[in-house]
Amino acid sequence: MPRDRTYPPEPEPLPLPVQDCHTHAEPGQLPDQGSADDSAVVQLTLDEQVERAARVGISGIVQCGCDLPSARWTAQVAVANPAVLGAIAIHPNDSARLLGADPAGYQSALGEIAELAASGERIRAIGETGLDYYRTLDPAGRAAQVRAFRDHIALAKELGRAMQIHDRDAHRDCIETLERDGAPDRTVFHCFSGDREMAALAAAHGWWLQVGGTVTFKGNDELRAAVAATPLTRLLVETDAPYLTPVPHRGRPNAPYLVPLTVRAIAEVKGLPVEELCAALALNARMVYGDW
Repeated sequence: MPRDRTYPPEPEPLPLPVQDCHTHAEPGQLPDQGSADDSAVVQLTLDEQVERAARVGISGIVQCGCDLPSARWTAQVAVANPAVLGAIAIHPNDSARLLGADPAGYQSALGEIAELAASGERIRAIGETGLDYYRTLDPAGRAAQVRAFRDHIALAKELGRAMQIHDRDAHRDCIETLERDGAPDRTVFHCFSGDREMAALAAAHGWWLQVGGTVTFKGNDELRAAVAATPLTRLLVETDAPYLTPVPHRGRPNAPYLVPLTVRAIAEVKGLPVEELCAALALNARMVYGDW
């Protein structure tokens, strides 16, 4: 039987507006649609994503461009659309590849990221940057990622921007790098995947944890325990769309309008009324990214 790859229906609207603090809405962003027998899906345009999101109480998004084409697009749409703020960087995997094959190309790319981030106040974060040891296995590639991470940390601090961290199978080295170099004032772990101990350490440092649809996945009890133990003042919500679609629609394309499913899951984990959680998430988003 073909798998359903269409966008899910809109969920029940939230009682108060919140923001999707990390999404990838640029053209061409859809998960692998599998075999030719699967249901085809056409990606929602940015305007369609923003409109659907607004209908269910998602008042703004942080669009993340983590290569040069998507960073350029992000800088344009953040100016053109009042519901969109931008985050830009060179992704850790791309940084490792460039530093290994074309160090001058990496420096040129990072320079353009810096220029784009400095040129407009709508680019509010450097990210996603960090370490990805899941896809980069060789020691030289990992060392290159650390170098690039340090470059992005320095850039975020120089420009006074927030920083969104991509941390996959690299918790210890991410923490050690931040502690060694000094983290930006507003440091966020995008799609947090650590345990309770790491969450407590992050909160002690004053860092934020962005929670995505993975908090709804059946096997993620440790993540739910980490979220339960994290102070409400240190939590944000995101989609990482078009990936990580929350249950009950896992496997279908994700988009900012599905944030209410994750918000309600977090509220259940925290034992809070949805209204109270929404108010806290919106306040935290303004503290990190400013007003939309």
